[in-house]
Amino acid sequence: MARPRRIVLVRHGESTGNIDDTVYEREPDHALALTERGLRQAEETGKRLRELFGRERVSVYVSPYRRTHETLRAFRLEPELIRIREEPRLREQDWGNWQDCDDVRLQKAYRDAYGHFFYRFAQGESGADVYDRVGGFLESLFRSFEAPDHPPNVLLVTHGLAMRLFCMRWFHWTVAEFESLSNPGNGEMRMLVLGEDGKYTLDRPFARWRDPEPYGITG
Repeated sequence: MARPRRIVLVRHGESTGNIDDTVYEREPDHALALTERGLRQAEETGKRLRELFGRERVSVYVSPYRRTHETLRAFRLEPELIRIREEPRLREQDWGNWQDCDDVRLQKAYRDAYGHFFYRFAQGESGADVYDRVGGFLESLFRSFEAPDHPPNVLLVTHGLAMRLFCMRWFHWTVAEFESLSNPGNGEMRMLVLGEDGKYTLDRPFARWRDPEPYGITG
């Protein structure tokens, strides 16, 4: 099995929805574009990625949303060194279709009280639903490592919640641990690095906004 040396996760740059939540009433979530600031964030991340990867090959998976595709394009990775697959299982948490801002704000308050992992948005998904599809993607990713010529790098261009849930699934974090962590900022990276012991470690932790509150000994 040709396991990659690095698995890099990147959140998309700032989108129009990050600065104006009324846009969800007029445009589908998947169609929201990057702002000028978001484009600059993606370009800066691209510089770091090009330095990191050098002339090594990269297997790229990108969420099917406009803002993630625009982020990936802004990285300006060498076309001959990358293979790109659009991966719907890495999409944003579904909050429903056309979104009424007042209703979404109310549901976010409910989610804060109920728990981010278990609360399901009306006509949408819970964090647990996203965890399940990210887990399915991980199974496919592991199978891809069986190819003897698998690239030494994997890059996932996705969303903040999906990044946390990917790491939760990979490192077997508890729900209590997940609930204590914040999403990365727009354009931020996290990297899983393969060590000499054959295990992956996270290059830096997610910010923690509270101590985990487990129900039992697994926390």
